[in-house]
Amino acid sequence: SRSRVRYWFRRETARFLNHTCTSHTTYQMAAHTTVCTTVLARTLDSRRKGNLKSLTANRATVSIARPQGCKLTKRVCQPVVMVSASTPTAEASVSEFDFQEYMMDKAAFVNQALDDSLPMDYPENVHESMRYSLLAGGKRIRPMLCLAACEMFADPAVSLPTACALEMIHTMTLMHDDLPCMDNDDFRRGKPTNHVVYGEQVAILAGDALLAYAFEYIADKTPTEGAACATPANVLKVISYLGKKVGATGLVGGQIVDMEMEGRSEEASLETLQYIHAKKTADLLDAAVVCGAMLGGASEEDIARMTKYSQNIGLAFQVVDDILDCTMSSEQLGKTAGKDESVGKTTYPSLVGLEESRRIARQLIDDAKAELSCYDQTKAAPLLALADYIGNRQN
Repeated sequence: SRSRVRYWFRRETARFLNHTCTSHTTYQMAAHTTVCTTVLARTLDSRRKGNLKSLTANRATVSIARPQGCKLTKRVCQPVVMVSASTPTAEASVSEFDFQEYMMDKAAFVNQALDDSLPMDYPENVHESMRYSLLAGGKRIRPMLCLAACEMFADPAVSLPTACALEMIHTMTLMHDDLPCMDNDDFRRGKPTNHVVYGEQVAILAGDALLAYAFEYIADKTPTEGAACATPANVLKVISYLGKKVGATGLVGGQIVDMEMEGRSEEASLETLQYIHAKKTADLLDAAVVCGAMLGGASEEDIARMTKYSQNIGLAFQVVDDILDCTMSSEQLGKTAGKDESVGKTTYPSLVGLEESRRIARQLIDDAKAELSCYDQTKAAPLLALADYIGNRQN
């Protein structure tokens, strides 16, 4: 029965993805996706209850009606980015900076760049899988940090290929993290996870392909000539720095120690937890900021400040993630809530308590923003606002 579900959903997903290459309407594509997602969710729920109904019966219960006055267009819709109503504004000195508008504009810009960066090719199955997760939406915080850091020193256009590459790598980590041998999650960003749709083998290989393609994309697409360009030496520095941050002494190392500590929270120290969070989460956020600054031609002194800023927001990001996991619902998070506690993972709330975790997150954000105090606050406004957003996010 499960193989039938996967076969049907993969076929329907392929049909949907093929629509993005044609003049199919926005409304029809959205409806088709809703049908697929709803049917799979119901089927998985029925399977868990031991009462799997026929796929035809499940599908028949889904009805999509076009809202009155809905205009059909020939444009392919971009993933919607949800911005919390409590998103903070920049500090008083840069109070005119509209962070919500900035975030929406940059997310749309990055989404289009990601769509353009990965066209369909043969073999179709792996490319569909790569695009399915890469274009599944999300806040696009890492690309935004890269673009904002570069804009402090130069034209941010030079950092766009690296911004896309960072999201490719981040997507790979999510695809692999959701696998049955890792966190075993069925949903991510409100959609069925990659291995549920395409199977574990394809999901693993598609993640590997995204990781490899990320470095290829930086090397091939970063401009080294013209008005907005980076020096070849800086491009090489970015590739080297990013490779280190996602390797065995970076992101992978943090994931390894995190897995080793599952079910052993009573043995964990604050130092171990900081190592896990610094490597597993903060290192990729650090790479986003530092690589953007490198491509903008920042000095060593500037890069040192950017590194301290990014390490603080990176650690704060994971502390907030720990808090949200035990205080929010699955619907609010777009992924399974309470997963850390259920598998006995070491988290900040489990180690120091909820209120102390919130205090630590606030302090980290304050420390990060302090690193930018010597810069023109108008230029620094996006990075300052992104720090506040990370500290106050609700999903």
